[in-house]
Amino acid sequence: MTHTLVDVSETRKQLSIEIPADVVTASITRVTRSYAKSARVPGFRPGKVPATVARQRFKEQILQDVARELVPRAVDEALQERGVEPVDSPNVNDFSIDEGKPLAFTATFETVPEFEVGDVTSILIQQPASDVAPDAVETALQQLRERAARFEPVEGRPAVDGDTLVADIERKEATGESDKHEGVTLVIGGAGNPPGFDANLVGLSAGEQKTFTIHFAEDYPVPQLANTDVAYTVLVKEVRQRVLPEVDDEFAKDVGDFESLDALRTRILADLSQEAATSAQRAVRSALLTQLAQRIPFELPTSLVEREMDRRLEEFARRLMDQGIDPMKAGMDWTEFRNSQRQPAQDAVGSAIALDQLARRDQISVDADAVSTEITRMAEALQRTPEAVRAQLEKEGGIPRLITGIRRERALEHALGQARIATA
Repeated sequence: MTHTLVDVSETRKQLSIEIPADVVTASITRVTRSYAKSARVPGFRPGKVPATVARQRFKEQILQDVARELVPRAVDEALQERGVEPVDSPNVNDFSIDEGKPLAFTATFETVPEFEVGDVTSILIQQPASDVAPDAVETALQQLRERAARFEPVEGRPAVDGDTLVADIERKEATGESDKHEGVTLVIGGAGNPPGFDANLVGLSAGEQKTFTIHFAEDYPVPQLANTDVAYTVLVKEVRQRVLPEVDDEFAKDVGDFESLDALRTRILADLSQEAATSAQRAVRSALLTQLAQRIPFELPTSLVEREMDRRLEEFARRLMDQGIDPMKAGMDWTEFRNSQRQPAQDAVGSAIALDQLARRDQISVDADAVSTEITRMAEALQRTPEAVRAQLEKEGGIPRLITGIRRERALEHALGQARIATA
């Protein structure tokens, strides 16, 4: 086998490989014999099909099998001989195979070249203040109060803005299609209400019915409704008003296991202080990763960036599904969303490459105990046994990814211990 390696760019390489004709012919002969033994051809007993017949009848399949056998092996041998490690599976093209001829092809791939990550002690990071704002506790108390609000029936007055209605609603489009929902709970002034909808509800009392039409503008964010008229018939069954509880010792006891309002305030302050400290630390980590990524002197491998963009898109779609939203019906421009993830993806890929280089340079390793500890942590989070989680990871080839993740985290902690961090 002969091969040449060409540097297309700092990260992109191209291998041109030629496998000798005798190797190709020997492989074709062996694969043909296998077909002759297993193929079923009319007029011949199983296992008695002549090789010439099998070769004529299954030529394309035989050549494909030979290529699938020879090409990956040749690429692996060439990469090992050159000492090059691709970041993704090489893309094989310019493919040509036939009996009696050499098998020639090219394989393009991307790599991460060696580079110097530099002196981490020269990195200066400004840690944001983690003080809790003076009114933060009262704001949190008010939020708890809002969540504890009760909805009580209204007597003696019609509905006003902020009230909650229990109503039957019939919705009819200009096409004649209609749907009806009974016992719907809706808030007058709610964020999801169509424009002009609330104004038609104000002033209604329990037992009253009203029919009105809403026109949706051309720029309405839901394309199916843009520039259409929809008729609504609303029968109000009940009007309820929102009543907030008093913020006192009884309120604290209702919120949780607190003896007094002062005890609740103390707990809120402690939680807010912890959140602020965590947020500050997260900002420090993010700033450090950004500075490490900026030390990469070459253009990032495109395949890694594209893969990270796909991962972020899939993760967002999964979050929508977890909320019961069909991603295909979310009214999003997925191409635009994916493109919006390019810069975050580049930042993530750059910081990962920098951490990998730092780990290699400073000989940061991951032993079996660290892997077992992480698997145990994952098992607790998933409420499964460590053995089951490990078996799944091994089946899916996830152990190397797990080790890489642990090594990067250790490299980051190592860098945090070296960098200069100034407190605001």
